[in-house]
Amino acid sequence: MLAIYAPYVEQTAITFEYDVPTADVFRQRLLKVQAKYPWIVAEEHGRIVGYAYASAFHERAAYQWAVETSIYVDNGMKRCGIGRRLHEVLEQRLKDQGILNLNACIAFIEPEDEYLTQDSVRFHERLGYRQAAHFHQCGKKFGRWYDMIWMEKIIGEHK
Repeated sequence: MLAIYAPYVEQTAITFEYDVPTADVFRQRLLKVQAKYPWIVAEEHGRIVGYAYASAFHERAAYQWAVETSIYVDNGMKRCGIGRRLHEVLEQRLKDQGILNLNACIAFIEPEDEYLTQDSVRFHERLGYRQAAHFHQCGKKFGRWYDMIWMEKIIGEHK
């Protein structure tokens, strides 16, 4: 999974991390997520080709029905339906846990550049997410300022 994530760090503004985490740091992140939320892995012919997980939207108790979702697919396997399938499984497991709101934090720039396209925004729109917030020039990577868009999808009834 770290091999899938590393190119996102090194070659894109999709994540605002500057340095690829160590295997130990990555493992600790996985364990922290799995203590409360699902971490889903997609395999093809015994090889991991993508993963998706949810994490706390915010730590305070009143936010317990909302999560932030993340999906990463091997660069050579994009546009094969893996991300959609990962999200479908993740969404169902979160529904089963009583989660009502899915939130996605997405880097954004207009016009697109060599480090960031709007593919993630379009992907989330196809999944039923809608833009909820737009923060301007809040992250700097590769010597450029990038915006951050929050998108949300309501998956349950707020009773």
